Amino acid sequence: MSTTGEVLLLVAHASTALVCVGLGAWVLLRRRRGDAAHRAAGWAWVAGMAFVATSSFALRDLRDGRLSLLHVLSVVTLVSLVLGVRAARRHDVRGHRGNMRGCYLGLLGSAIGAVAVPDRAIPVFVVTEPLGALAAAAALAATTAAVIGLARATGRRRPRGAARPLPPARRGASMAGADER
Repeated sequence: MSTTGEVLLLVAHASTALVCVGLGAWVLLRRRRGDAAHRAAGWAWVAGMAFVATSSFALRDLRDGRLSLLHVLSVVTLVSLVLGVRAARRHDVRGHRGNMRGCYLGLLGSAIGAVAVPDRAIPVFVVTEPLGALAAAAALAATTAAVIGLARATGRRRPRGAARPLPPARRGASMAGADER
């Protein structure tokens, strides 16, 4: 990585991938599925994953400018994302779950590979700039929390034109007409 553009792309790629790790875990581990929060977080995750997969084709430092096995994983990820979204739109829960879990496991595998190889950018950054790495980790955690918070807020929002919920009934108060029956 020599140019500023390449460095910025690597930072954006790695940052988005790490946010996708946290966001994907939240989507996969929460009990409710298919609600507005799941869909909002899922779309954010799909967009992030698509960026990570496509940006990987510009990152070729591993093999002197040639494509590597990680680029094959990027193609598989892009295909799986499309198939997973298509399955969700068709209400094919099993197909959606399988494709999205597969993408997430591929993401975890590549993240482990990015961290485990000592000469890669992330381990070098952590060793040479520990405070910067800590600040970056805090910023990524805050970004992930913000995306999850927005997704949860989306899930609580009433659709336009929806009736307001009735206030809870007071104890001892009877509903009008209920005593007449």
